[in-house]
Amino acid sequence: MRLLAIGIVALTVLAGHADARAATAHGKWDDARVISVSASGNGPASEHITLGLNKAAIVQLDSDARDVMVSNPAIVDAVVRTPRRVFLLGVKTGQANAFFFDAAGHQILSIDIHVERDVGDLTNMMHVDIPDSDIHISALNDNIVLTGSVANAQDSARAQDLASRVVDDPKKVLNMLRIKAGEQVLLKVRVAEIERDVSKQFGINLQAAVSAAGVPLIAATANPYGLLGQALAAGSGLQLGNVGTAAAPGPNNLQGVLNALEQVGLVHTLAEPNLVAVSGETAKFLAGGEFPVPVSRDQYGNVVVDFKQFGVGLSFTPVVLSPNRISLQVSTEVSELTNEGAFLEQSGGTTTGTSVTSAGLSVPALAVRRAETTIELPSGGSFAIAGLMQHVTKQDIDGFPGLKDMPVLGALFRSRDFQNNETELVVIVSAYLVNPTMNSKLAGPTDGFVPATDADTILMGKVNTVYTKDAHGLKAADDGKVGFIVE
Repeated sequence: MRLLAIGIVALTVLAGHADARAATAHGKWDDARVISVSASGNGPASEHITLGLNKAAIVQLDSDARDVMVSNPAIVDAVVRTPRRVFLLGVKTGQANAFFFDAAGHQILSIDIHVERDVGDLTNMMHVDIPDSDIHISALNDNIVLTGSVANAQDSARAQDLASRVVDDPKKVLNMLRIKAGEQVLLKVRVAEIERDVSKQFGINLQAAVSAAGVPLIAATANPYGLLGQALAAGSGLQLGNVGTAAAPGPNNLQGVLNALEQVGLVHTLAEPNLVAVSGETAKFLAGGEFPVPVSRDQYGNVVVDFKQFGVGLSFTPVVLSPNRISLQVSTEVSELTNEGAFLEQSGGTTTGTSVTSAGLSVPALAVRRAETTIELPSGGSFAIAGLMQHVTKQDIDGFPGLKDMPVLGALFRSRDFQNNETELVVIVSAYLVNPTMNSKLAGPTDGFVPATDADTILMGKVNTVYTKDAHGLKAADDGKVGFIVE
């Protein structure tokens, strides 16, 4: 049985030896397959070999070895074929030592053995499937490390996917590949919005006082404005006539108030946040602030608040796919505080039997314009990733039933409330591959700013000092170029 086991191991070793010669083209295991050691000399010989997992090495001695000891048989197995030929088999990744002794008990050889995965076949496959790359594969215990460079991110992902097929756990693949294309991306986002509001109100309120058979009669109309609930300007209007007393009605016993009001509003919003990030990393930007929002109360009854962000926000994750192709995951937001939809909590109490209500907590709402998407574009290219055209028209008529429907004269007994809201929003994104530059080539908005002296401020009304050309050695940035160098 012992001879049969040795024969099986010998056949396995010989089959593995053929594979070893194929791997010698890569130069890693060429020394570790056949080791010839001469016992002649001063002291025992010492060797260091790297053995592939489930691969074998042959140790050839010029003198007989009687005992062979392996420090960790679970990692390296030793089979003594003859006193001068020993097979070493890598069973498990790790490190072990092998010691060889002669019949007199003298040590003739020691070998430090490092067992790791054989990545020769994987290296060949990488070179064939990803020809435009410079990938170096090394094994670290039971892990595979990928170093070198590839043309784009897709080749990097393909190399990692191939390596993960060799190990039993994809987490054991350490991808340290560098992309040859530029890895820093400058993102420029432009948010442009125009909002126009038009409100119109028209109404006539009448009041009359007459006396019929000695009985005073008073009639009045005060039609409300249904949309706003009140007039745009309560103090604006035109009054005609005057109502006298019902007891002694005079000729001027009818008066009317004419309200013809119009309100026009225009809002222009433009934000241009710029941000730089390395390929694969997320960058965030916020220009705005935070406002408190009550969320609960603690055990003592105190209000616990949480802060919510508002303003111009930008978050993006770039991935450089090739020297002229960028994938962007973009999230941009423009928000502002508004009273529309705000939360108002009134506080109340009782004083001497009378209910009293006072103004309490008021939490503003947020008007948000947000866009989230993933796009691909070349360096220097732009996309309009979001657009909004919104047109809302509201109209309300209030009046006296029946009389408001009369032709022409019906206008005396009704009021009209009209609102028109138009909004147009565009979000444009541009991406650039960039390289860092020297600080001397950068300019900031505060460069050259010097506050005015007391005399300039009092006598000339200036808030900053104004220099003539080249005064004090101040120079403008070359050609007005600031920031990063755009490829």
